[in-house]
Amino acid sequence: MGSLVLIVDDEPETLHYLISGLEASHCEVEVARHGLAALQRVQQDPLPDLILLDMVMPGMSGLETLERLRQARSGLKIVMVSNVNDTRKAVQAAQLGAADYLTKPLRTVELASLLRLAPLASPEPALALPGVERFGDRICVLAGPAMQAAYQQVLQVASLNVPVLLLGESGTGKEVLAHLVHHRSPQASRPFVKVNCAALPADLLESELFGYEAGAFTGAVKAKPGKFELARGGTIFLDEIGEMPASLQAKLLHVLQDGSFTRLGATRPSSTDARIISATNLDLHGALADQTFRSDLYYRLSGFTIEIPPLRERRDEIPVLLRHFMTRFAETFVRPSLPFSAALLEACAAYDWPGNLREMENFVKRYLILADEALVLEEMQRKAAAPRPLPAARAGMGASPAVRRAPRAGEPRDLKSLVRGLKGEAEAEVIAEVLAQAHGVRKEAARLLNISYKALLYKLRLYGLDQPTAEFRSGG
Repeated sequence: MGSLVLIVDDEPETLHYLISGLEASHCEVEVARHGLAALQRVQQDPLPDLILLDMVMPGMSGLETLERLRQARSGLKIVMVSNVNDTRKAVQAAQLGAADYLTKPLRTVELASLLRLAPLASPEPALALPGVERFGDRICVLAGPAMQAAYQQVLQVASLNVPVLLLGESGTGKEVLAHLVHHRSPQASRPFVKVNCAALPADLLESELFGYEAGAFTGAVKAKPGKFELARGGTIFLDEIGEMPASLQAKLLHVLQDGSFTRLGATRPSSTDARIISATNLDLHGALADQTFRSDLYYRLSGFTIEIPPLRERRDEIPVLLRHFMTRFAETFVRPSLPFSAALLEACAAYDWPGNLREMENFVKRYLILADEALVLEEMQRKAAAPRPLPAARAGMGASPAVRRAPRAGEPRDLKSLVRGLKGEAEAEVIAEVLAQAHGVRKEAARLLNISYKALLYKLRLYGLDQPTAEFRSGG
């Protein structure tokens, strides 16, 4: 038997369409024509796997019915359906616990997406962990209030075809949320195409995004479609968008404005209706101030922005995440899961996880492979208690002669010069210290300092901190 779906609606045409579509997908369908009937139904077993709830009905409104249904049975999966695409109502519905908000008439692809919400429609086993959602072959951990808030924003925007910008440090889970937005959208059955904007030089990135015709350049022996063509009808995920070369930003803006682009070597434009989700760990506001990122492109990309906090601000999720990764890697490596003692959990909770989820993944792998809690506990306690590294200026990099605490003999002693010197010294020491924490990776240091990469390079030259040593690297 398929999923049991309860439709709460009083419109005959809508009921006929939904019943036909759901029964064709081997679902069992029941109907309640008003909110009170729906409330009476959920007091009985078996519970529906999915409820389609109309926004406007006689008697109780759809939102009131939603609230009372959630109070009666908190685990119900309820999707709101409305004749109007009202963002305010969608937000209210999400806040009241709706799994989605869709507008009539529902399309076939949307019905297919709805069926994925119903547990009996998928043979995948549920994880025995709180706050973990499985969708497709991916898993999203939503154990704490910070990620629950991000999840609610995903629900609010998923069904609305607007660009989404995901902001957060490296390793916080931006790509997982991008997949979740796609999964919850009407385009869920269409392609999800990822492009890493930092992985390719400008000319190769352009051909990757827009494709090329045969003979467009040396080696182009046959035409190749670009990622925007491959993502038609679906979602294109532009990761590391802050690293996109300036020469391509104008072309991407053109795609956002009218949905058209031109293959390299082509004479006619092509079109795309792919939804754009972008992500970056860079300070885009700093890039706007430095004019390294176009403001018009930023405002187009940030139709809806979701900020993902770092793991150090989500400490309540750490125990759930550790057990999730242990379950996952134990299955991957065909090894028995290892426990986390109270002491090990306490050490992990005290650690700041500068590498976020990626660092935690590697920690759990190491624990699983070594199978020595005492060793990994000692390592974690040492990392958590380690003092901050000395400023690079004190570690052999040298400070600029312009940075000093007091003027030399014979130099002017006016207050402005003294203040300027003190400010410069303080700034140089902070930059050097953060660069040491980032192990000399300048792009990471710029991110930690919340300034643009270009601004960091300028300050390194200004304070004489741009001389590479064996410890510090200039690469990104």
